[in-house]
Amino acid sequence: MAEATANGLGQHALHHAVHDAAAVAKADTHQEHPIKLYLVVWAWLFILSTCSYLVDYFGIHGYLRWSLILIFMMLKAGLIVAVFMHMAWERLAMMYAIILPPILVLVFVTMMVFEADYTLLTRIAFFGPGP
Repeated sequence: MAEATANGLGQHALHHAVHDAAAVAKADTHQEHPIKLYLVVWAWLFILSTCSYLVDYFGIHGYLRWSLILIFMMLKAGLIVAVFMHMAWERLAMMYAIILPPILVLVFVTMMVFEADYTLLTRIAFFGPGP
């Protein structure tokens, strides 16, 4: 106390410093989420996995099959990252640091798919359909 008044803080500033330290300590406490949230997410993961297996069971083929499998995979991964890895409660900067790179990879893969089609059509046009 004497040190605070000697440094020119005064009683009012000392009170705010103690109050701010208590607020920081209160903010660092552990937060628990209700068990119902985890059970609901687990049920959704089970439902999405069942749907993914049903795609193979019903014998869906072609682009529809791969689209459905990828959609179910991304939904399950999103639920796991958001709830079980606590990403839903992280800061926005952390979310961008983890979510943005996979989105960019998907964009670049899509660009490569279109480029591959263009390259194949160009080769067929100049060199013929092949043997």
